[in-house]
Amino acid sequence: MSAPGKHRPQAAAGAQAGVQSNAPSNVQTRSAPDMSSVPMEAIDLQIADVLHAVRYPANKDCIVDAARDAGASNELLAILDGLPEQDYSGVDDVTRFIGSNYGPGLGL
Repeated sequence: MSAPGKHRPQAAAGAQAGVQSNAPSNVQTRSAPDMSSVPMEAIDLQIADVLHAVRYPANKDCIVDAARDAGASNELLAILDGLPEQDYSGVDDVTRFIGSNYGPGLGL
């Protein structure tokens, strides 16, 4: 016979590893993109990755800070720093402004 506390029944693999989701089963969660690759990407991919990592609504400063934290290129930081000082409700609001000011060459 085992000493008390020395023998525990095997738990399910997910529970044993501590892998449990707090989200209800019908809710999809989105993981953040891998921001470590942002500086190496083309500018349009940098924009997409940074803007999708921002929590909206967000103002210009939040967006620029997210890009800086991701290690975005100076080119992207300059583009985002040119955004008007306002709140943006989502990615579409930001890309609409960038596309209208920097043309179709960005591929947004």
